[in-house]
Amino acid sequence: MTELQRVLLSTLREQRRRVLSTLDGLPEPALTRSTVPSGWSPLGMVRHLTFDVERFWFRGVASGEELDLPTDDEVWHPTPCPGARHVIDEYEAAAASSDHVIETTPLDALPPARALSLYPWAPNRSLLETVAHVITETATHAGHLDVSRELVDGHQHLVLTEFGERR
Repeated sequence: MTELQRVLLSTLREQRRRVLSTLDGLPEPALTRSTVPSGWSPLGMVRHLTFDVERFWFRGVASGEELDLPTDDEVWHPTPCPGARHVIDEYEAAAASSDHVIETTPLDALPPARALSLYPWAPNRSLLETVAHVITETATHAGHLDVSRELVDGHQHLVLTEFGERR
C-alpha cells in the first residue's frame, strides 16, 4: 500500500468515525426521527452512506460487482426501520469492504468495463478520484448529522482533524 493510500484511508476512516460518534448516545427514537424538512433520519443517513456511497462506489463501480441495491425509499425510509446496531454493523462491514478495495487496487485504476455496463451513469474516473468523492460525501453527511444532533439535544461536535493515524 502506498503512502497516498494510507493517507486517504486515514482521512476516510476519520470521517466515518465522525459519522458514528455523532450518533453515540442518541436514543433509538431520535435515530429514526427526522429533524429536517427533507425527512431523512440519522439512521437513514447512515444507510445512505452504507448502500449508496460505500457499497455502490467501491464494490459496484471500482470492483465491477453487480449489486442488488435497495431503492431510495428502502434506504431512507424503510418500514420497519432496522435497529441502530444492525444499521451500524452494516455500515462498518461496508467500510471494511471498501478499505480492502482501496488497499488492493492501484489508485490510477479505472472502473472495469463490467461496472460501466452495469452502472452507465457512473463516471469513468480513477479510484483516486472515487476515494476523494467518497471522503467529500462522507464529510458532508457527517456535517448534516452534526446539525441534526444539535437540533435533537443541543450536543455540538467539535471537529479536530488529524492527518494520519497514530502508529
